[in-house]
Amino acid sequence: METSLIIIIVFIASIIRGFNGFGFSATCISGFSFILPAIELVPIILILEVMISVFMIPYIWNKIDWRFVVKILIGIIIGSPIGLYLLKYLSAETTHLSVCLIIVFFSTLLMKGYSNIKLNNNYLKFFTGLISGTLNGLTTLGGMPVALFLLVTSIHPAIIRGSLAALFFLTDIYAFILSFFGGIVDIVTIYRAIPLIFILPLGVFIGDKFFTKSKEETYRKVVFYFLIFVSVVGIFRIISGISID
Repeated sequence: METSLIIIIVFIASIIRGFNGFGFSATCISGFSFILPAIELVPIILILEVMISVFMIPYIWNKIDWRFVVKILIGIIIGSPIGLYLLKYLSAETTHLSVCLIIVFFSTLLMKGYSNIKLNNNYLKFFTGLISGTLNGLTTLGGMPVALFLLVTSIHPAIIRGSLAALFFLTDIYAFILSFFGGIVDIVTIYRAIPLIFILPLGVFIGDKFFTKSKEETYRKVVFYFLIFVSVVGIFRIISGISID
């Protein structure tokens, strides 16, 4: 039962990632929190994030804003060790609850449609990268603040998708290396991730098809409503478990 649920979650998450360039980790975190503790699931998701970024390359290569990617990357490199440090010392319940609340918060902000092109400057790019790196190391949800920044500054959806896919291909490799040397990744993690990799290409293919056929407003609303739904379910589950204990 748990294996089937994991496969379904990864498949849905890969469709979402292929659809808009982020949301894979957020979806997996919300679903996996019912099955595995955060200290075990984060390294698995890091591996899957790297692989799904590889599978997305043919779909997004000519839509990547490399100057934006480099500027955000500087902040992420600094923030990732902070997130991994917190991951090692926070309790599983606190981490799971924080993850779900973060997803709801950022998804709600993204749905507001607020835009301000004046925010598109190097200082805010670095700060966004710093916050993103911390979240990426702690929960692998680093894509959410970067996506928010891109949406607020009225960047075209195709550029958002391409830039996020390229950015987090690099950052997840970095975070995975830090996890390995920090003792968070072990051979069991790798064995768990390998079978799930085969699901990713199909999900990305389907997500890309949906992206090319959907209107901008439609695809944003579908993904954000889904993320909020799974996060709220996760919050209620965690709170109920704590109260029972």
